[in-house]
Amino acid sequence: MSHTNESFHIAVLLKQTFDTEEKIAIHEGKIQDEDVKWVVNPYDEYAIEAAIQWKEQHGGHITVYTAGPDRAGEALRTALAMGADEAVHIELEDQELQAVDEWGIAQCLYHVLKDRQVDLLLAGNFSIDQGSSQTAIRLSTLLQWPHAGAITKLERVDETTAAIERDAEGDTEYVNVSLPALFTCQQGLNEPRYPSLAGIMKAKKKPVTTVPASELLALLDNTQKTQRELLELPPPRMSGQMLQGSAEEQVQQLIQALRSSSNVFEA
Repeated sequence: MSHTNESFHIAVLLKQTFDTEEKIAIHEGKIQDEDVKWVVNPYDEYAIEAAIQWKEQHGGHITVYTAGPDRAGEALRTALAMGADEAVHIELEDQELQAVDEWGIAQCLYHVLKDRQVDLLLAGNFSIDQGSSQTAIRLSTLLQWPHAGAITKLERVDETTAAIERDAEGDTEYVNVSLPALFTCQQGLNEPRYPSLAGIMKAKKKPVTTVPASELLALLDNTQKTQRELLELPPPRMSGQMLQGSAEEQVQQLIQALRSSSNVFEA
């Protein structure tokens, strides 16, 4: 059953990331993105789907937010096609992104969100490119909102309370949280829907607000909390070696291989 309570506002943070299934090239410490396929961060898709399901069950208005270069608008359009109502794009070009870390991005989002009505804020548990899990948590600190991470279930208790389940080092925690609050979404929370053709067509008419970086960067505490020292690809995997013959012969081959490659055994 669909509800139309537009007074409840849901904000979703999303990031456009490169598809980690594609081959990534790095040159002089930078990802060569000319031929990279860009996608919505998969964990952010869980957040978008959670927002849509909440709206379908209880009503609400969904706004998606991203900070990034012009191409990040494609990620916003995907979220709008899935079912979000509007989008906000903080335009940060590549050179500006390199000058801010997750703390800087969180501050940008804070200055955009702090004067808006938001009752529920959702984000992915982490991004598959950096994996830092920092931006959303730093934002909740700036907003002084309660936060729960890695949620695998989200339900409405009443107008001011949500019930969540979350992964906790192999166990499951059950928590009621006062709203407004920020939750980061983990795999298993839901199965994100694919945008329909009708959704794609409707997305073209949904509003996208652009916020120039120049309006925000002057407001930031530019002290970076983290600094990247090196970016490199993992070393290539060594090819495997098939052992032949009887079990006894294979044991001898294995011992010889260990001696020659890693000095596990002394000769």
